[in-house]
Amino acid sequence: MADPCGFLVINKPAGPSSHDCVATARRLLHTRRVGHGGTLDPAVTGVLPLAIGPATRLLPYLDGRKCYEGSVQLGLRTSSDDLSGSVLAEGPWPNLSAAALEPWLAGFRGAQQQSPPAVSAVHVDGERAYARARRGEILALPPRPVMIETLELTGWDPLTGRLSLRLSCSAGTYVRSLARDLGEKLGCGGCLATLRRTAALGFQLEQALELEQLSPESPLIDPIQPLGHLPQRQLMESEWLAWTRGQRLAGMVGESEQGSEFGPDQAWVILRPDGSLAGMARQRPEGSLQPKLVFDAAG
Repeated sequence: MADPCGFLVINKPAGPSSHDCVATARRLLHTRRVGHGGTLDPAVTGVLPLAIGPATRLLPYLDGRKCYEGSVQLGLRTSSDDLSGSVLAEGPWPNLSAAALEPWLAGFRGAQQQSPPAVSAVHVDGERAYARARRGEILALPPRPVMIETLELTGWDPLTGRLSLRLSCSAGTYVRSLARDLGEKLGCGGCLATLRRTAALGFQLEQALELEQLSPESPLIDPIQPLGHLPQRQLMESEWLAWTRGQRLAGMVGESEQGSEFGPDQAWVILRPDGSLAGMARQRPEGSLQPKLVFDAAG
C-alpha cells in the first residue's frame, strides 16, 4: 500500500508550538512523516497546514501568502513585540479617531523593508535569534523585503488603546513587527495583543480541523489543490517512462491565467496520464522541463 500523500489543516490552539502540533499529529495519525507549513508562535491560533507523507516535499512549492486577524496594543513596548515579552516601556497613546488612524496604516501597505522581532526564529550567525535574545543579547536584526497586500482597520477603542486589524501579506512578514512599527510611528510604542491566521499556503480556516480530531481516517486534501497557482503539464503515456527516469520533458509555450508568460525557473506541476500528481519540474531557459521531484522514480 502506498504511503498516504496529501494535506490536513488544523485550527492551531493557543499554547502549543507548531512543532508540538506536528508531534501530536504524528501520534494521532500513526505516521512519522508529517511536516508543517508556516510556523506560528505559541500564542497565535488558526490555520496550520500539515503535509502528510510524500506531500512534505511539496511545501516549498505552495503559495506563501498568508492572511491574519489580530489586535495591537498601543502604549506598550515589549522585548518580544507581543504581550508575552518583558515590558520595556509603557505610556499614553494619541487621542485619535479611527479615521485619523487610516493615514498611518496606509504607510504600511505595499512593498517595504521590515526588521524581524529580536525574539524570532531568524538565523543570526547560525543560531536562532530567540536563543541569543534569551541570553540577554541585544539584537538589531537587518530589515528584509516583505509585502503587505491588504491592511484594514476593523476596530479601534481609544479608551484602551487597542486596535483590530485584518491583513494579507507575503511569506516572511511578522505581524509583531507591524505592531511594533505602527506604535513607533505613532510615537507611543505598540505590541501585538492577539493574532489568528485565517489563511496560509492556499488553505483556509474553513478547511481546518481541531487538533484532537485528527485520526488515521481523517480525509487528506488532494496535493494538487494547493498547487493550483502553478501551471500544469499532464504526461502522455509515451512520456511516462522518461519522466520516471528523470529525463527532461519538452516544454509548453503559453501564458498563465494572469496573462504573464512562463519564464525560466518557473515551477510546473506534473500530472500522470490519469491526472494524479506525478511530481514537480522547473522550466529551463530554453523551455524544457527539468524534473525536480519525481514520486515514481525508477530505481
